[in-house]
Amino acid sequence: MWQSSPPGSIYDYIRVASFSIGPDGLIEQWSSRAAGLFGMSSTEAVGRDPVEAFMPAELRSGGHRRVGEILDGKEWTGLVPFRMPGEGGAHGVAEVYVMPSLTGRGERAALCIVVDVRALRSIETDLAASQAIFGQSPFGFVLFGMDFAVVRANQRFATVFGGAADDHRGRTVEDYLPRAEADRLSATLKRVLETGESVTDLQLVGTTPGGTGRRHWSMNLYRVHSGAGRPVGIAGLATDVTRRHIAAREAASARRNLALLNEASARIGNSLDLETTARELLDVAVPGFCDLATVDLYQGLLTGEEAAPGSWGPAHESAGGSAELRRVAHASAVSDALPPAVAGGGTPGPDDLPPALGSVHRFPFGSPCAMALRSGRVEDVPGDEMGFVQSTLAVPMVAHDTVVGLVQFSRTKGSEPFGERDRALATELAARAAVCIDNARLYRREHERALILQRSLLPPGDPEAAGLDIACRYLPGNTATEVGGDWFDVIELPGHRTALVVGDVMGRGLRAAVAMGELRTAVRTLALLDLEPAEVLSALDEVARGLGSPGGGERSEGLGGSGGAQWPSRAAQKSREADLSEVYLATCVYAVYDPVTRRCTFANAGHLPPAVVEPGRAARLIDVPPGMPLGVGGEPFEEVEVELAENALLTLYTDGLVESRDQPLDEGLDALRAVLTGPQMELEDACDHVLSTLDTRHGEDDIALLMARIQGLPGEAVGDWTLPREPRSVGRARELARTQLVAWDLDDLVDTTELLVSELVTNALRYGEGEIRLRLLRDRTLVCEVWDAGLVQPRRRRARDTDEGGRGLQLVGLLSAAWGSRRTPRGKTVWFELALPDGAPAAELSVEQLLSMY
Repeated sequence: MWQSSPPGSIYDYIRVASFSIGPDGLIEQWSSRAAGLFGMSSTEAVGRDPVEAFMPAELRSGGHRRVGEILDGKEWTGLVPFRMPGEGGAHGVAEVYVMPSLTGRGERAALCIVVDVRALRSIETDLAASQAIFGQSPFGFVLFGMDFAVVRANQRFATVFGGAADDHRGRTVEDYLPRAEADRLSATLKRVLETGESVTDLQLVGTTPGGTGRRHWSMNLYRVHSGAGRPVGIAGLATDVTRRHIAAREAASARRNLALLNEASARIGNSLDLETTARELLDVAVPGFCDLATVDLYQGLLTGEEAAPGSWGPAHESAGGSAELRRVAHASAVSDALPPAVAGGGTPGPDDLPPALGSVHRFPFGSPCAMALRSGRVEDVPGDEMGFVQSTLAVPMVAHDTVVGLVQFSRTKGSEPFGERDRALATELAARAAVCIDNARLYRREHERALILQRSLLPPGDPEAAGLDIACRYLPGNTATEVGGDWFDVIELPGHRTALVVGDVMGRGLRAAVAMGELRTAVRTLALLDLEPAEVLSALDEVARGLGSPGGGERSEGLGGSGGAQWPSRAAQKSREADLSEVYLATCVYAVYDPVTRRCTFANAGHLPPAVVEPGRAARLIDVPPGMPLGVGGEPFEEVEVELAENALLTLYTDGLVESRDQPLDEGLDALRAVLTGPQMELEDACDHVLSTLDTRHGEDDIALLMARIQGLPGEAVGDWTLPREPRSVGRARELARTQLVAWDLDDLVDTTELLVSELVTNALRYGEGEIRLRLLRDRTLVCEVWDAGLVQPRRRRARDTDEGGRGLQLVGLLSAAWGSRRTPRGKTVWFELALPDGAPAAELSVEQLLSMY
C-alpha cells in the first residue's frame, strides 16, 4: 500500500533534495525538497548555472571543472559548500551524490542527490545520545510498540528479568507481572497511548525470575512520536524502589510505634484497678498492633497476698506448670477469633481450650508462655495448625524486676508477621502496663490498710448517749478516694453529758487517715480530762502542730535553731515541713451537751457552723466563731452556749455535704437549711433524706454527717440539793440519796450509794470550800455528783497502817463503776457512777480488794 509518508521513515528526520543538470550544465529540474533546502523556488533555479547560483566565488573555477567531468560521464560524491539564501548569506555544507544520465536524445546529463550535512550530524549526535541513555542507563528502559509488545529493552532491564536485551523483543506485560498488576499496567499503557498524557511514579509489585521476595518498581510512561509527530509507541523507565519502600514501611512502622506508645502513655494507667488497667492495654494494642491479645495476671497478685516480690510467679511453679494465673482481659479485632492456646502453640483439643475470661489456669511447664514468665524475656509462640494464628509473642509483664503477669499478642494469617521492632514495642507496652498494674497493687494495699484504719477509728454502728438519739453517716468521695480525713465521734462524759465531734483533715489517702486517727485519739484523751470545749481545741491545736513538725513534737518555728534536729539539708527540711504541715491541717467543731439543762456548748476550729432545727421553726445555723484551723496556732478559741428545745434536731457535718466546684458554699448551706426544715421523720430516715436530696457531688470530697435529736432528762430523773457547810450535812446527804433511790425503785443501790455519798460529802467538808451541792442522775446508769467551791482536785493515795483516814477514795474506786473529778466555773465536781441493777445479786468485794485499802 502506498502511503504519503510511512511512519518512521528516514525522510522524516534528514533533509534530502534532488535536482537535475542538463547537457548545457544548467539546472533543468528542481524538486520541492531542493526548494526547501536552498530557499529557492523552481522558477528561480531552473535554467541557472548551479555553480554560479550556490557556490562562493573563490570556489567556482573548481566547481565548473567538476561539472564538466560529471557531464563527461564520471560519478562524483563530495562535500560542497553553498550559500543559503534564506539565512542571511550563511554558508552551508551539502553532501552531493552526482549520477551521470542520458536525455531522450542521447545527450549527457546528471542527476544530483543533496543531503544537508548539518541534519546528518544532528542525527548522528541524537543516535549517539539515545544509545548512551538507552544502553548505559542504570534504570530499566523499555519501549512498547503500538500493540504494547516490547520493541526494545536495555541491558539493565534484561539484568533484572533475565536473558539478553534482544530476548525481550515481542514480550508483553503478562510475562513480567502477576495478573492483577499486568492488567493495571496494560490499562495505563492504553491510556497513555490514547491521550498522550504521561504517567509518573506508577507503583508496581511483582517478583523477579527465580526470586522469592516481593519487589516494588516505580515506572514513568510517556508516548513516543516520529519526526512527523505520529505516535510510534510508549517508552517506560522503571526504577526498583524496593529499598525505598522498605525504608518507608519501616518509617511508617516507627511512626506507628511512637503513636502507639504515645497513646499508651495517655490511656494506660488512668485507673487504679488491676483488671481495668489490663483492658486499657488491650484497647491500645488491638487492632493497632495485633489482631487479638490476652492478659493473664498472677492469682496471688489479684487476691492481695502479702508476699515477697516475685513469689507469686516462679517461686510457686511446679513440674506441672506455672504458678496460678487468672485471665483478666481478652480483645480481638477478628470475628469468631479464639485467644491463643494455653499451651502456647498447637491446636487446642477439647480438654485444652484457651482459658475463659476470669478463669484461673496454669501454663504447662515447658510451654513458651511458662518460659517467658520464668526468664522475663519475650518468647515466640508457633502459629496454630489450623492456620488461623500466624504468630504470637508471649511477653512477660515486668515491673521493678518483678513479673506480675503475661500478655500475648497474636497476628492472624494475612497480617504481617512480628519483627524485631514489634518485639521491642511489645516489650515496652507490656512494661508500661506492668508498672501501672504494680502501682495499682501498691495503691490497693495502701488503700485497704487506710480503709481498715479509718473504719476502725469511726464509731461502730449508731452511738448511744444520754438525752440524745443519734444517727450518723460517712460517705467516701468515690472508690478511688474512699479513704479520707473526715471523721466524727460521740464521747460519753461524766454526768451523762456527751461530746459531739466532727472534723476534717485536709488531704486524702493513708496519711490523711493516719492524721485523722491521731487527732481523734487526742480528742478522746482530752475529752476524758473533762476540759471545756475551747480548752479541748486549744490543746488539740498544740497536738496538731506537733504532729505536723519534722521532729514529731517540736514546733515548726523552732526548727531553725542551732539546737534543733539535724536534717540532710535546709531545703529538704523545708519541703518536709510543708508536706507534713499540709496534711495535719484540720478543721473541727467540738460540742458538749448536758441533758439535764438541754444546753450545748460549742467551740469551732475553722469548721462549718452547726445547724439546728427546733419544732415549729425554720432551720438555722448556730453562730459559733469559726476560729483558725487546727495546726495553724496563734489564736484562741471561743465558746458559745446554746439552750436547745426538746425534740430539736442538731446537725454537724463536713464541707463535702454543702460545697463543690459547681456549687458555692452559701448555696449549699441554704439547701441544707431547706432540707432540714422538711417533714418530721425518724432520725435514720432523716439522714438518708439529707444525703439523697442534696447535690453532694460524690467524687469531689468525703462526707461526714452527725445528727442528734435532743431528748433532755426528765425532771423526775434528776435529784438536786444544796447542803450547808456543816457536819450534819453528811447525814442529810445520806438521807436524801436513800429517799431518792427508793422513789426510783433502786433499793439494791441504796447501801452502796449512801456509803459513797457519805465519803464524797465528808471530803467536801474537810477539803473543799463554800456550800455543797449533791445531784443524782438516773439514765442508763446512776450518777452521783458532789459540787463545792474548792479548786483542789481529789487524789487517791495509799493510807498507812496507822492512819485513821485516807481510804475514802479507794473505797469509791472499788465500789463504783467509774469515778472522777472535773473543774467547774466556780469550783470542782467529784462524781461516781453505778450500773443499774439487772436483777442479779450485787457482787461482794473480795478479801484482796478489802485488804488493798490497808
